[in-house]
Amino acid sequence: MLRANSALLTAVLLCAANAAHAQEPHDQATKTRMVHVFVALADNQHQGIIPVPAKIGNGEDAANNLYWGSAYGVKTFFSHSPDWERPACTLSPKPAILERCIFRYKSAPMYLIADAYRGTEIKQAVWDFFEAAGGGTDSATVSVQPTVMNLPAHGEADLVAYIGHDGLMDFQLPKYPQRKDGTRRDAIVLACASKQFFRDGVQASGAYPLLWTTGLMAPEAYTLKSALDGWIAGEGHEQIRERAAGAYDKYQKCGAKAAHHLFASGW
Repeated sequence: MLRANSALLTAVLLCAANAAHAQEPHDQATKTRMVHVFVALADNQHQGIIPVPAKIGNGEDAANNLYWGSAYGVKTFFSHSPDWERPACTLSPKPAILERCIFRYKSAPMYLIADAYRGTEIKQAVWDFFEAAGGGTDSATVSVQPTVMNLPAHGEADLVAYIGHDGLMDFQLPKYPQRKDGTRRDAIVLACASKQFFRDGVQASGAYPLLWTTGLMAPEAYTLKSALDGWIAGEGHEQIRERAAGAYDKYQKCGAKAAHHLFASGW
């Protein structure tokens, strides 16, 4: 009887967790998890952004770009993180991408692939993000040298993220990529008012909006890093939201309440 009651309780708890879209603890010993991040480099000339200093607003210069090579850019911030190491970077893996970097999480079998898209290719970056969120497998594997290791990418990742200017404020896509399989991926969109502008595309992809925004924001890497800390730990979406808000307030000094209202999780 005790075993039956225990099994019933376990089933109920699992159903409740799924209904709440909580992150389940992952078996880190058996599965390598993947994150693919699509970064649209800031571009004063070709994007509708509030101009930033020319050195960090050149969409053809990844090394100094606000969202890539600057202090809080994805490449620099994750390279300096004590939790991650960077085994590889590749220049120009595709015409639209200036650089691709791969990061390995030190405490669990996890990799992060980050692509720095030219500022002029922001529409392609947005499209590729939606395509991956729906299970698309454009160039689905990447290699880590010198050890030959093929890593799943794009739609084979467990979580996909977009970072950069909200290009959908400036242009429309002719259509949104549709869901291609039954896998539920998590999606993070760090761009201004992304819940409003990315909603239709994320919905069409079938991905779950783990974290996105309700207003203007600086899409810098500390927010992504903090959200991933919670995701890796198997936390629920509201805990991940609070982590992101805490990191944003720490670096932007905007106040805890404002930061909390800036981020949203779920529909």
